[in-house]
Amino acid sequence: MGILKILLIFILCSFLKPSIQSDLETYIVHVESPENQISSQSSLTDLESYYLSFLPKSTSAISSSGDAEAASMIYSYHNVMKGFAARLTAAQVKEMEKKHGFVSAQKQRILSLHTTHTPSFLGLQQNMGLWKDSNFGKGVIIGVLDTGILPDHPSFSDVGMPPPPAKWKGVCESNFTTKCNNKLIGARSYQLGSGSPIDDNGHGTHTAGTAAGAFVKGANVFGNANGTAVGVAPLAHIAVYKVCSSDGGCSDSDILAAMDAAIDDGVDILSISLGGSTKPFHDDGIALGTYSAAERGIFVSAAAGNSGPSLGTVANEAPWILTVGASTHDRKLKAAVKLGNSEEFEGESAYHPKTANSTFFTLYDAGKNESDQFGAPFCSPGSLSDPAIKGKIVLCLRSRSLRKVDQGQSVKDAGGVGMILINEQEEGVTKSAEAHVLPALDVSNADGKKILAYINSSSNPVASITFHGTVIGDKNAPIVASFSSRGPSIASPGILKPDIIGPGVNVLAAWPTSVDDNKNTNSTFNIISGTSMSCPHLSGVAALLKSAHPDWSAAAIKSAIMTTADTLNLANSPILDERLISADLFAIGAGHVNPSRASDPGLIYDTPFEDYIPYLCGLNYTNREVGKVLQRKVNCSEVKSIPEEQLNYPSFSIRLGSTPQTYTRTVTNVGDAKSSYKVEIVSPIGVVVKVEPSALNFSTLNQKLTYQATFSKTTNVSTTIDVEGFLKWNSNRHSVRSPIAVRVSAE
Repeated sequence: MGILKILLIFILCSFLKPSIQSDLETYIVHVESPENQISSQSSLTDLESYYLSFLPKSTSAISSSGDAEAASMIYSYHNVMKGFAARLTAAQVKEMEKKHGFVSAQKQRILSLHTTHTPSFLGLQQNMGLWKDSNFGKGVIIGVLDTGILPDHPSFSDVGMPPPPAKWKGVCESNFTTKCNNKLIGARSYQLGSGSPIDDNGHGTHTAGTAAGAFVKGANVFGNANGTAVGVAPLAHIAVYKVCSSDGGCSDSDILAAMDAAIDDGVDILSISLGGSTKPFHDDGIALGTYSAAERGIFVSAAAGNSGPSLGTVANEAPWILTVGASTHDRKLKAAVKLGNSEEFEGESAYHPKTANSTFFTLYDAGKNESDQFGAPFCSPGSLSDPAIKGKIVLCLRSRSLRKVDQGQSVKDAGGVGMILINEQEEGVTKSAEAHVLPALDVSNADGKKILAYINSSSNPVASITFHGTVIGDKNAPIVASFSSRGPSIASPGILKPDIIGPGVNVLAAWPTSVDDNKNTNSTFNIISGTSMSCPHLSGVAALLKSAHPDWSAAAIKSAIMTTADTLNLANSPILDERLISADLFAIGAGHVNPSRASDPGLIYDTPFEDYIPYLCGLNYTNREVGKVLQRKVNCSEVKSIPEEQLNYPSFSIRLGSTPQTYTRTVTNVGDAKSSYKVEIVSPIGVVVKVEPSALNFSTLNQKLTYQATFSKTTNVSTTIDVEGFLKWNSNRHSVRSPIAVRVSAE
């Protein structure tokens, strides 16, 4: 599992003996709703019979081995879509296409994972504030779709936990029937999960612990980040749905099946730290499944992806999803490398020796001295063969396709005594603190070049690596992580994405195995990074808000999180990105989550679910494509479609030409019954924003008032540019902020 960026992983099938590969592949098949509109639980058998009628009856499809291959159904979906997953040949799909009611068949995609101190950094404190007001998320059920869980970890102890709510219908399958408790109340496994919810990767245990882990004292890695580990919502219940294999591949047929079950089980929150590249919503399994979940009031938090800092890379960007980017927090695990010329460079590492050692060792540049110039510069496994490595500190380049711990293992196997890992230039100041197998640290690309220059200019280049442990108080925090995927959204440019950022760099949480020398305990933790880590932070925040405000809709919770977000760092300056320049809205969305403020937002933008129909029609989808999302027939010519920007969303993403554009927003008063708000506008450069009315006067709670925002271009531009601003509704007690991103077109 990569820490700063994980590439899409494809599942490779191997066999014990040579074999002819089957022509059967897994397809997700969409069909029209049956004419009698089967929907009740008692009719699920009839629905499955309807689905089975689409499978070819004959077994005439012949594989290259000469054997007949029968089509077979894997999953029958009833919540997330009208359709099923089946093992089919291409010829069988062609035969199926002729049947009345068939809509589409797509090969399943294999998606990838987007992978203690953070609750304190978020302002959560015992016996006060949001933790007290929400009773630590008591009564809320978080469904985690991931690699499974280690149930015996103390983070999932149910000491002090109440039993699950009466609505809970989930189960603990396989070998988990005796493992579940009042904390871990559900555990299911799907095809790639190999039949058991046990986590043999680590990712799922980490994300579940981050969202809702119990208080565990003495959590650390190599003694670093020592303290009490706790999830964001420590009294929330956890239900685990294992949809990913040990190598991080997650099939969308499994993901849809898990969501289908989670809806029936009764989860309140879905936490999804995985995804793929952007696709139209009608072809995106996660978008389809989460639409059905959101329609039933389930809050969905999903990772934005680890494909940053390139623009247009954000994933999981449907407007019914809270799309979460990643940022740093104010704790560093400091390490340093000192050169023979007395130059010193700071890095990060979770490795910590039992005894301090500042001995100088000779430096070795793997990219210069090894014969394998493809793998050696990156210290990939098996690439280092030079005997001269023994006893030296090796310089390696960062590789996105390799785990950093594996790069260190390669150096150790070759006889190296330490490793300096040079990040890519685009990673900027983002550094990961991994639990390395030997003394090692990350340094920035700029510092790495200086170290290389020293090696090339010295006849005896030497260095020492020292470890300074945990340092709290980085005033630049939060900084947007380089890997955090950026907007604008490709699937829906009129919706600003990501929505929010949260802690996702060097996050300590539960882990199924020991990564240091502490082999005699089941209280094991690891420090990893990714939007996979920021997503469960927001899932936990949503659980706290749902517990504190059980009458709030999922859209209301999202709005509260977004309109109260921080846009300044601990130094009271604008949040920076990995280049240490002001981060733009395509990096931070509304800003960094502030849980305590989110519990008292004053006003909320509640998106009526029925508005998604004109919104989807406004995306210029065909009737059939819209019908795939809604699971029923739709005629967009009979729907008054709206532009994307008109959706009642807490932010604005405008594409502006010479014609002024006006959009409407409706806000609901959840603050003081009698309250007055005045608008504050910071218009983007070259754009004028006018809001009517300029004041909103409320007399009762839950009262709704509407305003219009008009956007006009003031200057002509020779090329398309992105500019940004915000509008804010201020009362004597609340400030409700909406970011404005404008793409100004050239004339």
